[in-house]
Amino acid sequence: MQDFVKMIKAHMFGIRTFFNDWAVNNGILEGLNSKIQLAKKRARGFCNVQNFINVIYFTCGKLQLDYPQYPL
Repeated sequence: MQDFVKMIKAHMFGIRTFFNDWAVNNGILEGLNSKIQLAKKRARGFCNVQNFINVIYFTCGKLQLDYPQYPL
């Protein structure tokens, strides 16, 4: 852990420059979190964690799930 702290201190100038120059923000992550929270509220609970993870993938994955076209 001490080696990690020394490395961070040694590169602090570069780290600060990177974040100041690139103007990094977490807007995309906040948007995904909002979608996940909405899915959780809509479902009002899940039987297990895997079902909740599947709903997150379904909601945030931008999947195109059209009904199959059956011939008349």
